[in-house]
Amino acid sequence: MITLGVIGIDHRHIYTMLSNTLAAGARLKGWATDGTPGTLDGFVKRFPDAPRVVDAATLIDDPEIDLILTAAVPSERPAIAIRAMEAGKDVMTDKPGALTFGDLDRLRATQAATGRIWSVDFSERFEVPSVALASELVAGGTIGRVIQTLGIGPHRLNAATRPDWFWDRARNGGILADIGSHQIDQFLHFTGATEARIAHAAAVCHRAEPFQDFGEIVLRSDDAHGYIRLDWYTPDGLPTWGDGRLFLLGTEGTIEIRKYVDAPDPATDTVILTTHAGTERIDGREAGLPYFPRFLADLRDRTETAMAQSHAFRVTELAIEAQRIAETC
Repeated sequence: MITLGVIGIDHRHIYTMLSNTLAAGARLKGWATDGTPGTLDGFVKRFPDAPRVVDAATLIDDPEIDLILTAAVPSERPAIAIRAMEAGKDVMTDKPGALTFGDLDRLRATQAATGRIWSVDFSERFEVPSVALASELVAGGTIGRVIQTLGIGPHRLNAATRPDWFWDRARNGGILADIGSHQIDQFLHFTGATEARIAHAAAVCHRAEPFQDFGEIVLRSDDAHGYIRLDWYTPDGLPTWGDGRLFLLGTEGTIEIRKYVDAPDPATDTVILTTHAGTERIDGREAGLPYFPRFLADLRDRTETAMAQSHAFRVTELAIEAQRIAETC
């Protein structure tokens, strides 16, 4: 059994990162975090039997721990991951996994030197059953070759509950480096591309500097195109945090994924498949979340079935590049 420790619970994503990893068969030995982040009460409520340890070093130095999960402040995640890998542990990090090219270079060098696994939980793919279903359809050739993706990632701001680091670009990365990484991941995944370039990137502060509340990216690979739209404008009337959708254009059909809501119906995980044979509306809620059991199998077998190591690094690199372009345009 894989034994894990958690270092840093500053983002709510840690709830599902941990619960899904435990459901896949791992065991939690302990957790550590600095101070009292706003997620603390929610974490303790969800995992009441998990012991809190004095500091991260207790988990890093524990020979029984195989895996470290982190959803610390984004700017602190690379250092945590590097310490863990140097101690012989694999890592699952919340996105974004890194915010600077320097940190990414250090992560790559450490991963290459240690042979450990550094994985990013791109939750808008790995924690959404309808996306898993769409992956099966695309892999089976149902819509032919995917030549264009259109991803929209609207988010509710919830300004009153956001911690100080959320508003600090140096600590949070900006809208493209942060939530843009989800959409870049999906572009590479569904088109089958291992390389892409940023054809356009922009980020806008509509409300007030320096917080970026709207962003867009145009991606191109050798034979596919992608458009990404991100924002922090989801109105309070929507019954979830954002009406995230993904549209896949294939040579033989199309797929629309309504991930979190099918407004006005609050149902999640709706897949709309259109081929030459007709149009079908599919309930994708029971498709499962294969990333987590595959990830644990990769830890045991030293394989890359959940996500290629090169993919995790390239997505992160493209997100940082997009943010850099947006900051200088």
